[in-house]
Amino acid sequence: MEQGTLPDVTVVVVNYRGADDTITCLRSLFGDLSYPADKLQVVVVDNASGDGGADRIRTAVPDAEVIESPANLGFAGGCNLGVRSARGSVVAFLNNDARPHRDWLREAVRVLRAEPSVGAVASKVLDWDGREIDFVDAGLTWFGMGYKRHAGLPDDGSHDTPRDVLFGTGSALVARTGLFRELGGFDERFFMFYEDVDLGWRMNLRGWRVRYVPTSLTYHKHHASMSTVDSSRELYLLERNALAALYKNFSDETLARVLPAALALAVRRATARGELDATQLEITRRPADPADDRAPVPVSRQALAGLLAIDQFVELLPSLAESRKAEQAARRVSDADLVPLMRKAMEPAYPLPRYLAAHDVLVEVFGLDEVFGRPRRVLVVTGDAISEKMAGPAIRAWNMADVLSAEHEVRLVTINPLCAPPEAAFPVLRVARRDLGAQVEWADVIVVQGHVLEFVPELKKPSSTKVVVCDIYDPMHLELLEQGKDASDEQRELDLVGVTKVINDQLARGDFFLCASERQRHFWLGHLTALGRLTPSLYDNDPTVRSLLAEVPFGLPGKPPERTGPGLRSTLGLGESDKVVLWAGGVYSWFDPLTLVRAVDRLRSRRPDARLVFLGMKHPNPEVPDMDIAGQTRALAKRLDLVGSHVFFNETWVPYQDRQNWLLDANAGVTTHYEHVETTFAFRTRVLDYLWAGLPIVTTDGDSFADLVRAERLGVVVPSEDADALADALEKVMYDAEFAAGCVERIAAVRERFTWENVLAPLTAFCRNPRPAADRLPGSSFMVRNRPLGRREKVQRDVALVKEYLSAGGPGEVARRATGRVLKKLRGRG
Repeated sequence: MEQGTLPDVTVVVVNYRGADDTITCLRSLFGDLSYPADKLQVVVVDNASGDGGADRIRTAVPDAEVIESPANLGFAGGCNLGVRSARGSVVAFLNNDARPHRDWLREAVRVLRAEPSVGAVASKVLDWDGREIDFVDAGLTWFGMGYKRHAGLPDDGSHDTPRDVLFGTGSALVARTGLFRELGGFDERFFMFYEDVDLGWRMNLRGWRVRYVPTSLTYHKHHASMSTVDSSRELYLLERNALAALYKNFSDETLARVLPAALALAVRRATARGELDATQLEITRRPADPADDRAPVPVSRQALAGLLAIDQFVELLPSLAESRKAEQAARRVSDADLVPLMRKAMEPAYPLPRYLAAHDVLVEVFGLDEVFGRPRRVLVVTGDAISEKMAGPAIRAWNMADVLSAEHEVRLVTINPLCAPPEAAFPVLRVARRDLGAQVEWADVIVVQGHVLEFVPELKKPSSTKVVVCDIYDPMHLELLEQGKDASDEQRELDLVGVTKVINDQLARGDFFLCASERQRHFWLGHLTALGRLTPSLYDNDPTVRSLLAEVPFGLPGKPPERTGPGLRSTLGLGESDKVVLWAGGVYSWFDPLTLVRAVDRLRSRRPDARLVFLGMKHPNPEVPDMDIAGQTRALAKRLDLVGSHVFFNETWVPYQDRQNWLLDANAGVTTHYEHVETTFAFRTRVLDYLWAGLPIVTTDGDSFADLVRAERLGVVVPSEDADALADALEKVMYDAEFAAGCVERIAAVRERFTWENVLAPLTAFCRNPRPAADRLPGSSFMVRNRPLGRREKVQRDVALVKEYLSAGGPGEVARRATGRVLKKLRGRG
């Protein structure tokens, strides 16, 4: 972004007692930021510190504009006071005990400029040392308490994908100044706590988005500025402000259910914290001595804080009612639209036994499940091995579970004997085929791959009410045509009939289908139409048919690869100056590694430092047999005297979590295949790893990725089985530095669209509101919506038919047809 196009930004910092943190923060703003100084205004609000902090700040950081408040306005009031002096079209808020990354503002401004519907950027916030998470995502309970999801967990890079959130933390927030002022800024009645929740909620209600941007990064001392606040006062503010936020922002319909339940739950939280109940107060029976009713009862400050919060909420109601009227009049989206941004709204939040019991009662009695929904139970089942070494189906299932677990209760289950999973945020189970029924019974939505549906016969019954998502990204029957070439004709035919039945069973049963590309989508639409699933009623309601069949490509991590250990060069003994093209996956019958080996043989005469590495020769799933093509590839490389000098085989399988180390050692990625039907509809997952690592790509023409590489100029596309063209292509991507650099730059732009969070968006959206397919609903039938034919129209129809029959077969054909109609009517009467 050119400096001349950058908007002016005002940064507001509120100072409390003790100016040391504030001075450190300001010096970072002026000394470390990459944002141009002439476009930066820094406003410091001294919030009645009373300790000479304002003068100390002026002396230490003379470029900062210091505003002194005669009273402590709290965080909300202090920020609003600073914004009154803002000259920038963008306003940023930074806690006085925080420090920004150099690109904090640039990255936030980049998103505000690129996405006009984003009203505010929620920065990523880590602890001071950058090890633990302070803020990467927002959550909101149904009773109004906002919270920072993942706070206190290690930052492992898994939250580095941008996403929409309900609110950003006030400790590092960047917003459009005009919008902030239009909304009235932070609500000063909140003083502190949840004022950022309320602001983000109001933005979203008006149709603006709050976007979490991980590259807009800051570091925070974990509320060091709040260390002097008494815990009971904090509880009071949290309880009161939660009630105020939900009262202002929920719709009339939602509020009618939520408010009485939230008030009752606030009382139970208070008594549970204070360890009070009716028995302790001796009010469950008539006391023997009436004087006991007048005896004082000790009440803890924690219990009193919750009760006083409700009392003060009542005091605020007249002014809150005016605010509510304005917010509801301005809203542009429904509460249902925002439930996904609340993440897990039904979480009780506090682990107190008496409190949890009351929570469950209130949810049931007030029907809050109908408003917010309990977390849906999603079961993802794969037949592939789940371990440190995973192949494509398991990787895909794993990432489905990972993305869905942000909003739902998810289990990942494999029926494969090998299940030794890496650490996960969701349960990963190995279940025998005969025991799958119990897992299915637990779930609301079941996502299946491959042959899994065959092992749960109850799911295939018409009476089954479970919602089933079929992941058909792998056209198994087309693979089998290639894979089974070495078997007898009889066996191939039996195998093909069997796997086609498996596919047809899925297509007949599924409520929602996932495929990997537009080509596959056309293929599967033909299948579904042939089986009668593409009905007139479905077509009339959804001409795109995307409500039944959606594209969900294979994905890649949102975070670029980082080296964590040795790669292919040290493992295989390759030199740092060698040029390496990587085959990043297994060697299967539908691929053409033989032409690739021949191309390397041709290339070595003019490029002796060219190297080809096969990433994995042994599939991690023990149920997948070695294919003959692997042996042919080894034999050809040995016959051409390439093994160990120009062609290298990794005979095992690189663990999924380590594959980036091998990718980062390569100069380019390659995939070659034959020209056949499997290629036309295939989706080569290894190519995504090349995109992830920024490797220029050489691929054979014929599949959907070849179209992508050609259209986006990400490498070179070559004809199938052309060793000379392939050798030239390998030379170009590895030795033409200018061409390779251009490919890398273009890959960076394409990569974002293939992150798992982005590609799984159709599945995420479906699981938020899962429904059986329309043609599977009880009593579903084709509804004739057109009026019956009138008498004149019937005569016109019959005349047209007579002419057609005379033309086709003469008077005899007319007589035959007429006799058939008479007999049909007679049978109907009988």
